[in-house]
Amino acid sequence: MWNEYKTLRVTDEGNLLRVQLNRPEAGNAISGEVLNEFSQVLTALEDDRKIRVMVLSGAGDHFCQGGDRSEFPELLAEDLSGAALRALATKAQRVCEALSKLGVVTVAQLHGDVIGAGLGLAIFCDLRVGADNCRFRMPEVGLGVPPAWGGVLDRLPAEAGQAWVRRLLLTAEEFDATRAERLSILHEVVPLDDLEDAVTRLVKPLLRRDPTTMRITKAMLAARANAAQLSVGGYYDAELLTAAVTRRWAVRGQ
Repeated sequence: MWNEYKTLRVTDEGNLLRVQLNRPEAGNAISGEVLNEFSQVLTALEDDRKIRVMVLSGAGDHFCQGGDRSEFPELLAEDLSGAALRALATKAQRVCEALSKLGVVTVAQLHGDVIGAGLGLAIFCDLRVGADNCRFRMPEVGLGVPPAWGGVLDRLPAEAGQAWVRRLLLTAEEFDATRAERLSILHEVVPLDDLEDAVTRLVKPLLRRDPTTMRITKAMLAARANAAQLSVGGYYDAELLTAAVTRRWAVRGQ
């Protein structure tokens, strides 16, 4: 059922599916190809009723160092209207929405850099375990673009709190695993060498739960947290991101 992917490593362990971002040479940057393949995985997961938990991790030294910005000038060169870039932003939004609505329990296994789009993917997972070497950052404002990737501006304040998210977005400052745990971005922090064992300990009882009850519980939690759908403002994120990136690259090209 699971295809061979270029940017992901997918391992089926019966009731558990492990999905690993597999672009370590690029810091596991989120490209259009990553989004395409991850979307395929999420769609297949909804059809595979035996799987109860998905663990998302990253190969190499980092979970994810953000979106693949090298694609931006290529997409703008392909279409100066920004339509190709807009399609990429919309794709990111749809992947994050699908991740938030997924019936199986999702666990993010984080280490190293968890930046920008990487933090976006992680925050849309149900549970998050991080190594003590994690470094988090939302760098968009510092790069001159709005924090609009994947609809994260709707999800992140709901998980971590509006006041602190405001500071982290406006300053684009880096923060460590200890602060991430205080903000509920991480549910647990462990030494790097214990990360896999910690995730295994977390996942073990989840695999024993009745899958129908888990799906219903997730749907109830999503409805109460207004996470089952993106806010009205979120629908404009792709447009805002496209406009900002198009303007920035146009200025660079002058």
